[in-house]
Amino acid sequence: MRELQQRGLDQKVVRGKPREATREELESFHTPEYIDLVQSRSISGLGFLDGGDTPAWKGVFEAASHVVGATLNAVDAVMEGRAGRAFIPIAGLHHAARRSAAGFCVFNDCGVAIEQLRRKHGLRRIAYVDIDAHHGDGVFYAFESDPDLLFADLHEDGRHLYPGTGRDDETGRGPAEGTKLNIPLPPGASDEAFQEAWSRVEEYVEAGRPEFILLQCGADSVDGDPLTHMQFTPAAHKVAAGRLCAIADRLGHGRVVAMGGGGYNRRNLARAWSGVVEALLDS
Repeated sequence: MRELQQRGLDQKVVRGKPREATREELESFHTPEYIDLVQSRSISGLGFLDGGDTPAWKGVFEAASHVVGATLNAVDAVMEGRAGRAFIPIAGLHHAARRSAAGFCVFNDCGVAIEQLRRKHGLRRIAYVDIDAHHGDGVFYAFESDPDLLFADLHEDGRHLYPGTGRDDETGRGPAEGTKLNIPLPPGASDEAFQEAWSRVEEYVEAGRPEFILLQCGADSVDGDPLTHMQFTPAAHKVAAGRLCAIADRLGHGRVVAMGGGGYNRRNLARAWSGVVEALLDS
């Protein structure tokens, strides 16, 4: 918020409010058994929600539900014409699976948003684009067999970084075989590597003619993050957001929602995400 204020962007946006997602909304993506587990561990504050990365703590259910509710509010605002674009910094928790937490992610707001765009708003062709340094495995494997979910993920090669997935030959299964795009990049990949890979993402998304575009713009792919090895500059995030908005406009609907995702260097977060907001406004 300080960065937005320094750039004069805070006066150009409307700040929305989060809400707690309903049980029905959560169940559109997650299993009832997993939701029950989160609720019970949220009361006790004990144990883990996965194999050891994602600890339970008192109130975790309510906190995670509010992340999902914030994303759904943003999606609804765009679908109902109350917003042209939207950005949710706390969102983009792309590792959580349908049946479990993973990688610090409790509920997968990205997956819930995709399901709700279909169930509530009647859309089919949705594009999910991910430039977080980590592969968006929770989204990918949940929709791996879904040919109508366009999935493009630009990430650090899984041989060097959690979660170890997202090979370029992972292109979908069954009826969706050949419909997904995973682009692993080597450690140290710069903006030059981003631009080369991004051209493939743009071509893929535009050819798929989605009715809505979701961008997970994790800033842990920016140089200087303590957990990853990528070397993008914040300019890459602004480019990604702006180009996706241009595609959405050419397709005639203009619908783009961006979600923050990961990032463990606060200065990088401020610069990359302010660039995303700037691109959403400029477009």
